[in-house]
Amino acid sequence: MQVSPISFDRFNVLKDAEAHERIRAAKEKLGKRVSLLVHHYQRADIYQHHDLTGDSLKLSRLASQSDAEYIVFCGVHFMAEVADILSKPEQISILPDLAAGCSMADMANLAKVERCWRDLRDVLGTPDELITPVTYINSAADLKAFCGEHGGIVCTSSNAPKILDWSFKQREKVLFFPDQHLGRWTAHKMGIPLDAMQVWDPDLPNGGLTPEQIKGAKMLLWKGHCAVHQMFQPAHITNWRKQNPDGMVISHPESAFEVCTASDYVGSTEYIIQVVKDAKPGTKWLVGTELNLVNRLADEVKHEGKIVQFMSPMVCMCSTMQRIDPQHLAWTLENLVEGKVVNRISVPAHEAELAKLSLERMLAVS
Repeated sequence: MQVSPISFDRFNVLKDAEAHERIRAAKEKLGKRVSLLVHHYQRADIYQHHDLTGDSLKLSRLASQSDAEYIVFCGVHFMAEVADILSKPEQISILPDLAAGCSMADMANLAKVERCWRDLRDVLGTPDELITPVTYINSAADLKAFCGEHGGIVCTSSNAPKILDWSFKQREKVLFFPDQHLGRWTAHKMGIPLDAMQVWDPDLPNGGLTPEQIKGAKMLLWKGHCAVHQMFQPAHITNWRKQNPDGMVISHPESAFEVCTASDYVGSTEYIIQVVKDAKPGTKWLVGTELNLVNRLADEVKHEGKIVQFMSPMVCMCSTMQRIDPQHLAWTLENLVEGKVVNRISVPAHEAELAKLSLERMLAVS
């Protein structure tokens, strides 16, 4: 007789300290059978339990290289999907809280992207010969599969320049989704003029564009954004520079174009960490990315006299990342100790096969 998983109700009432003790005990019992992959944006009380950590590209690689029986992903849904797609067939990918999604990823779904492709076919005739679809890794598996099927590719904020360079070598145009800001900044740095980029609004016929605009566009940017990075404003940088004229500003490319142009450095999470850590002692930094990472980085470099400040005057963190808490992680691991799997993330085989094509293209290019 199959035994039911341990109910979460028993864990929901745990004090954090007890949950942490149970996490440590369960990890010790499981040993190398489990690997905790933890994204940089995770809250500190979860981050402390990581086996491996990184940004989306690094974690994608780690997922493909892991030998653990269970990959417990402390991140959001699309990350656990990538782990399932890239890991070995016998490995199991788990997300401690299924409600940990991504608002940006939700801004582009398969139905809307397929409708966009049909609209482009009506205007251009053969989009598969003219347009390379590129999806940011912050997207659902079925959109990665769409790119795999149509000769496209996945990118991260780390490798976006290399991916776009590859994409334009395949075809003359790029459809980039779901984050318009990463696409715009990357294309701009490649020398593509802003007037050669058009924003595609999926809720409007033909994306709200005329046939002439579609034909003239080098880049079609999906109307999507990150709720965290859209909070940053050029005024935040201006005000900070008045008080810290010798300070430096570094931002994530999911930030608005005006924020990126006002920054001294722009790059991925891993890039931000490396630049600040490599900087001279005593330097001051204004950082435009997720709050948990900024606070952790500030603690790690303060012994060198470096000051690291969060860009927005408002608290701004990834609310869905916050859903992975000690109680959910303890519940997940104790079920594994009992031989029970909860919250498994399993991408359908056909979808996974196509998505893996686009992910493997990314890994090969980057």
